Amino acid sequence: MPFSRLGVAALSLTVLALIVAGCGGSSSSSSSSSQTSNAATSNSESSSGSATTVSASEDPELGMVLVDSEGFTIYRFAKDKRTTSSCYGACAEAWPPVIAAGKPVAGEGAMSSELGTTKRKDGTVQVTYAGHPLYTFVEDHSPGEANGNGVSAFGAEWNALDEGGSPVVASTGGGESNGSPPAESSGESSGGYGY
Repeated sequence: MPFSRLGVAALSLTVLALIVAGCGGSSSSSSSSSQTSNAATSNSESSSGSATTVSASEDPELGMVLVDSEGFTIYRFAKDKRTTSSCYGACAEAWPPVIAAGKPVAGEGAMSSELGTTKRKDGTVQVTYAGHPLYTFVEDHSPGEANGNGVSAFGAEWNALDEGGSPVVASTGGGESNGSPPAESSGESSGGYGY
């Protein structure tokens, strides 16, 4: 009898370790796929069916910036016309639109009165904040990174947004840490994403 209890305990610990390892792997896989997938599935909320959440988080260099539910920095594109996105094709691969899964929800630090949506040319619905269509950046590999702030690509500048919806002025190193070139009027370069 004692042997079978010991065996059951060992089996339980093994199963628990596998579950914990599986959960850890799925969250990093989810983060990775949310940053590299196409616009329709750029947010894990889209596939899970829960509402898309926008919150504010403290960045050590930029101050308070908007983030998605996974903690990734959210950006606006200066080329967008009001709530109409100008980012498609290769642009949307580099800067995946934040796609709405139902009505967007304001998390901590964000204002629900500033949240909205806009329909994209492909029929998907993109989240807006203070009238700006929202995007993430594939070069942000971990929550809290803001490698796209101040980057000029695809014909205009990209900036993180503060909790009021205003663009965050690029700090020294904001766009330089990812090796992006100086601002280019056309947004064209030899890089795969046009930056």
